Amino acid sequence: MSDEQAEGADGRIPYVPGFARWPEDSPTPKQRGKELREAVPRSAHAQLELGAGRPDAVAAVEESNAGRLPELKPIRVGRMVANPFAFMRGSAGLMAYDLAGTPVTGIGAQICGDAHAANFGLYGDARGSLIIDINDFDETVHGPWEWDLKRLAASLVLAARVAGADDAACRQAAYDAAGAYRRTMRLLAKLPVLDAWNAIADEELVSHTDARDLLGTLERVSEKARRNTSARFAARATEVVPDGGRRFTDAPPVLRRVPDAEARAVATSLGGYLQSLSEDRLPLLARYAVHDVAFRVVGTGSVGTRSYVVLLLDHRGEPLVLQVKEARPSILLAHVAKAGFEVPHPGHEGRRVVLGQKRMQVVSDFLLGWTTVEDRPFQVRQFRNRKGSVDPAELAADQFDDYGRMTGALLARGHAHSADPRLVAGYCGKGEALDEAVAAFAVAYADRTEADHAELVAAVRSGRIAAELGV
Repeated sequence: MSDEQAEGADGRIPYVPGFARWPEDSPTPKQRGKELREAVPRSAHAQLELGAGRPDAVAAVEESNAGRLPELKPIRVGRMVANPFAFMRGSAGLMAYDLAGTPVTGIGAQICGDAHAANFGLYGDARGSLIIDINDFDETVHGPWEWDLKRLAASLVLAARVAGADDAACRQAAYDAAGAYRRTMRLLAKLPVLDAWNAIADEELVSHTDARDLLGTLERVSEKARRNTSARFAARATEVVPDGGRRFTDAPPVLRRVPDAEARAVATSLGGYLQSLSEDRLPLLARYAVHDVAFRVVGTGSVGTRSYVVLLLDHRGEPLVLQVKEARPSILLAHVAKAGFEVPHPGHEGRRVVLGQKRMQVVSDFLLGWTTVEDRPFQVRQFRNRKGSVDPAELAADQFDDYGRMTGALLARGHAHSADPRLVAGYCGKGEALDEAVAAFAVAYADRTEADHAELVAAVRSGRIAAELGV
């Protein structure tokens, strides 16, 4: 009898492909996770062995700059030389190269691919409530869950060093992030599936992770996020035109108007964007008119990619601003393949980013979609949707352990949507072996990143690579 023909527990209901079996297969996911420790001991995650062919920092930056707008490359380099944490924010590909030589359990998850400490933040849901979660998915792929955790832990050490924290506090932040990840995965593994799936980040998360020292900081960020809206941005970045509409005003180098043909291409692409949305969103957007398009420079890792803001106005002149941002292939793809994970056939990169985001977040932007502009893939999302973030490099020394616990818990929740939390929790276990190993890795990798940053600074000073500072 085939699997499809096998009967269910009561002898009448056949097994339905795509669903779990009942009774559950043996060994259970938790048992399988425990068994993986034999092949990959948790202590092995402390290892960092850099290969002889590793590109130097400047070569890695130049490689990641390929295909970006030439006039913006110096801005990207200028932001990366600010400090070692800023360098790490722009070097996901170099770290993926290094991670490909580290032990992996083989448990796959939808990973952020760039889960550094600054890629967590607040944003508004459809009703205006604030959610805190991972908020950058440009590099998202199916890959090793360990890579996200190690990138988060190493970034916490670097951010804490930039903030002036001592060595003990830096290591503790990484240790606590790994511990919170492990404990949260164990908690999710014990919950009913729907409860675990729909776990929302709110004050309970702060309590669960014992992050009370962050409450004041989060409250300040929340207040700022509530004011960070399309209306506020449009009021500052646009002007009234004779027909009563509005248009963007130049604010170089961050915001600039674009030629008419370029603006028309972006505006026309929104027809394709509508096709990527759920049909129930279409009547809402049909009540807005497209008024203007401008180019806007984005964050450190994405500087040099094409990114536009589109101004929509309703019948009262109230604005909604959409961001149309170029989606390039994930820089992790070749490295994920080296780690033994299957790489999907090339598809629309905007679709990859959007689906990866929806797979990791409990609540996503309800206008999230994708489109194509002049044969280039783009993602589309609300701009300034009550977004706010903590700058980890500006935290007080005694807040880094709290921030590490909070972000570690958020990361675990994101992974648990695509990886069975019982399997990951079975591997992570009750003890602190994984926490110790990840903390050791994080400190070692932070040391390596500081050396890479120093190489880039020296290259800028010598004229080997151009940088525009302070932008």
